[in-house]
Amino acid sequence: MSSHICLGYLLCRVADTIEDAGHVSPESQVKLLRTFDAALYPASNGTMNEFRAAVDGWLPPSADRSADWSVVAQSPTIWATFTNQPESVQTAVIPLVREMVDGMAMFVERYADTGGLRINDRSELEQYCYYAAGTVGRLITNLLTRGNVSQKRAQRLYDTADEFGLLLQMVNVSKDVYDDYTEENNVYLPAEWLADEGIDQESILRTDNREPAANVVERTASYAGTFLDDAQTYIEAMPLTHGNTMAAWSIPYLLGVGTIRELHTRPEDALTESGVKISRREVIAVMEAASTADRNAIAELRKTIAHKPYHQALN
Repeated sequence: MSSHICLGYLLCRVADTIEDAGHVSPESQVKLLRTFDAALYPASNGTMNEFRAAVDGWLPPSADRSADWSVVAQSPTIWATFTNQPESVQTAVIPLVREMVDGMAMFVERYADTGGLRINDRSELEQYCYYAAGTVGRLITNLLTRGNVSQKRAQRLYDTADEFGLLLQMVNVSKDVYDDYTEENNVYLPAEWLADEGIDQESILRTDNREPAANVVERTASYAGTFLDDAQTYIEAMPLTHGNTMAAWSIPYLLGVGTIRELHTRPEDALTESGVKISRREVIAVMEAASTADRNAIAELRKTIAHKPYHQALN
């Protein structure tokens, strides 16, 4: 199970890396995403080697290549490994990866004239987050429910899979405002919410707009928090079979809880290079706790982390 999820995740990383590539023109991004999609579609004539050849000119030099771009460079190998998996795995994964790719291409095309995404309102923000992460939630659920899972449990998972992905992506949107704008020319804080504060998307990092922009960061974090309950239900309903572990999903969930806490405490930091992160000590403490926690402990851990840094709560 873990290898199946890993391979599906790596295919998603290829699409996400292309979509985030600030040095690639929107027109080229769309072409690359469409070429990648064709390689994923059995009935097309496209191949992963053709995608690799098309992306070659955009790859950073090997010595300067990030982990994400290394995944893109190895896409034919990843694909070859994936196509050796059981048909049930391929059927569970490919439609969701293709849906992600199609959604990302749509958003890049929509904002091609601005050279980066400019989310307009809450509905569009949720749509984007679905394509970026809700699809991953469904992909995971497809894999988790292939075995001997009751219809009731499977339905509970599918009912909350989108929210699990939306939570994690919405937390990223809230905390990564500075990097998203300066490195990728993307603004996910909705223009409608910024207009409520009297500012526009091109001026979110101006120091004289720090307070109103921080209000929108906090508003976005609050919206992320509306997905916490369903995301918790998703984790609690997960079957722990085929190598799946509670910690694999509870750790990012609980770190998301801590990040939302910090965003409410210091939303202005999301608008600076320092960013909003929880401390390394808390990350370690959460990972240690989650590694031994069962599904019944998630609610109490969430409550504690929402209130104060977990390593401090242990003292």
